[in-house]
Amino acid sequence: MRYFTERFKYLFKKNNLHCILIALTFSLSSDFSIANEKDQAYRIHIKLTGIPPSSDVLEQMLTKISAGHIKEAAYIAMENPNFYTVTLKNWATPWTNEQANIYATLNDYSATVIGMVRDDVDFREVLSADILYIGHANLGLPDYAIDNNAHYQALEAQDINLKEQLVATEQSAKTGLPVEATAGIFTTRAAAKSFFIDGTNRAMFRFTLINHLCTDLEALKDTSRAPDRIRQDVSRSPGGDSRLFMNSCSGCHSAMDPLTQAFAYYDFEYNSDTDPSGENGRLVYNQENQLDSQTNSRVKAKYHINSNNFKYGYITENDRWDNYWRNGINANLGWSSELSGSGLGAKSMGQELANSTAFAQCQVKKVFKNVCLRSPENSQDHNQIDTMVSNFKSSQYQIKHVFADAADYCKGN
Repeated sequence: MRYFTERFKYLFKKNNLHCILIALTFSLSSDFSIANEKDQAYRIHIKLTGIPPSSDVLEQMLTKISAGHIKEAAYIAMENPNFYTVTLKNWATPWTNEQANIYATLNDYSATVIGMVRDDVDFREVLSADILYIGHANLGLPDYAIDNNAHYQALEAQDINLKEQLVATEQSAKTGLPVEATAGIFTTRAAAKSFFIDGTNRAMFRFTLINHLCTDLEALKDTSRAPDRIRQDVSRSPGGDSRLFMNSCSGCHSAMDPLTQAFAYYDFEYNSDTDPSGENGRLVYNQENQLDSQTNSRVKAKYHINSNNFKYGYITENDRWDNYWRNGINANLGWSSELSGSGLGAKSMGQELANSTAFAQCQVKKVFKNVCLRSPENSQDHNQIDTMVSNFKSSQYQIKHVFADAADYCKGN
């Protein structure tokens, strides 16, 4: 009964009345305490696609399950277009906006995640690759544009089969960014519109922690890190009390500011008077010899705002980043020994984050919750998470492998 309750909530959220009725019928006709092979096939397919299998697919899955090849049965289920158009779209969409809105329109961020999963691309590249997925040219869609989302809105409005009609290309070929400035979802238009717009570019870093390392700044606060790279806009005595800075603010900014320096050449440009929500805005990047008129360097002006808050604070001069969390309590995020912990620009910083143990664990936990409709609850679940992380790494970070593992674990033995 718990399975049905959770599945009903999931399908209701997607407003899929047909699937709700099917799930209700299935729940009333099956003993979920001991699922037989047919029940398992149904469960796996519904968990991965939101709909029951056709008779032919059911037979294929039963053949695999009877032979003990549960994960192969899951891969059969993932051939259904709904896995891409519904499950993966709903999985990735909340990452594309600050409100974590699952109903947001398809965009270059979510489409690129879906395409990478489909093509078994090493998922660590989601934060660094020169990669972009667009709709097939034969669909008659508006061209991909750097200043609107019309291409993806049309793709979704026409209910296009994303499994068949997404095509991989290079961001650099479509956006005009130099290859070295491309950085996976960081440099998609959707991410820029949500996280580079206004502000100080710290939002891009914070929401990357939330969405791809499953943590937030408060949980990573470490006042033992040196505050030498904290920018001028951070007051050293907020409200006239320097203790607030020493015991709170510095705990986040001391490591966040050196890392967000990687984004120093990026901004989201839009007309706030005629387009206050930035619907026609675009990602901009200062290439070599492109100087900002206010900083007289490639660094965007937003990195020098509110400089009078503490004029002796750090002045950003370039996009060099350093990971101060490699030491101290946040070394437990599992930083790769094969990387130096320093670099230039968003691409190498994305590699630093994506090669951490925390990144791998986060993807696995998100898939587990999506498929099993709950977070890990007990020691058995947590042991399964550890196994899935190990399998994720050994599969060259293929996300479909993780979905298959989760479906196997939650199939209802």
